[in-house]
Amino acid sequence: MMKNDPREQAGRVSGMFGRISGWYDFLNHFLSLGMDILWRRKLVKTVRPGPTGRFLDLAAGTMDVTCELKRRYPEARILAMDFSLPMLEQGKPKLESFKYDVQPVLADGRLLPLPDKSVDAVTIAFGIRNIRPRSEAYAEILRTLAPGGRLAILEFGSSSRPIWKGIYNFYLNTLLPLAGRIISGDRQAYQYLADTIADFPTATALEDELRDAGFVNVSHEAILSGIVNIHVAERRIFEGDTFVVGAPPKSKPSPAPAKTKKTVTPKAAAKSATEAAPAPQAGQTITRRAANLEAGLQAMDKAVQSVKQAKKKKAPAKVATQKTPAKKTAAKKSPKEKAAPKKTAATKTSTAKKTTNKTETKKKTAAADKTSSPKATPKKSTAKKATPKPKKAAAKKSAAKDKKK
Repeated sequence: MMKNDPREQAGRVSGMFGRISGWYDFLNHFLSLGMDILWRRKLVKTVRPGPTGRFLDLAAGTMDVTCELKRRYPEARILAMDFSLPMLEQGKPKLESFKYDVQPVLADGRLLPLPDKSVDAVTIAFGIRNIRPRSEAYAEILRTLAPGGRLAILEFGSSSRPIWKGIYNFYLNTLLPLAGRIISGDRQAYQYLADTIADFPTATALEDELRDAGFVNVSHEAILSGIVNIHVAERRIFEGDTFVVGAPPKSKPSPAPAKTKKTVTPKAAAKSATEAAPAPQAGQTITRRAANLEAGLQAMDKAVQSVKQAKKKKAPAKVATQKTPAKKTAAKKSPKEKAAPKKTAATKTSTAKKTTNKTETKKKTAAADKTSSPKATPKKSTAKKATPKPKKAAAKKSAAKDKKK
């Protein structure tokens, strides 16, 4: 069956699932002991909403994963696609509470009726085994995912290696086809399930397939020792982005040719530096202002020094012309003004000292006169003897009057 044409196989598989659609949910819960519900919930937790606000549940079947997506992300729009119309019809009653937020669509996973980058995530539970070749499904999923979108796959582990010491292999090859025949009356359908699980690649081999298809950040989580695996892969955010886990390394770019050095004059270098100078960042404006201020001060000092040097060169002629009027003014001044020295602070202090000294000497002489001996009394008597002088003057006056007479 696996070697037949993919189109013929798709038709047979679609008809087979149409025949067991009425027993599908019951057999899944019964044969997995109800653990398939927990596995689907765990699958839904791995996806996340994005810019489009849409999820695609591929190989939706009776839409158990679709309903779980809507419960977890009520604001998102869900697209449920499957290539078996009876399976979608069987799951329609589950969508009554969601009304028009879920859209079931009959479609093939190798040719999805969706535009590029139109969904945030794609989920596929127990359905990737039924699509041949898988590379075409990977290409369509990658095309419809938005940048950074995620693919989440829930699938049985390969029975090519013994699990639980071969108990799992015995269950798949013997018990599962028998239970399928007894309950659903279709042994062929569940024998097909056992055959596809045996031919399915291991978890690591499936990861390699996803990387080869162009996915990045590829990983898987084993459940029940690898009986079931959840695989997660993502689309690149940017084309050619290598800074993600799982991306293939880029080839090193060829080195750029060496640039020839050009001779640049100082003026041209200064001009290019001023033109290509970047905008100052925070904290640089103060230092630049300080540098400009220092440069301005230095320029001013140079200008002042040049002016002084020019004045020194012209100084002899100017000094000769200025000295002659100074002499004339000196001639006009009177000799008294020339003789009179200017009073300075030193002369003032000296005169003040002299006056104080004079007053002190006077005080000392007065005190000495008071305490002097009686020898000074004759002076008073001499003063009394001098009083008769007016009498002589009066006698002379009278003599002159007598002569006139």
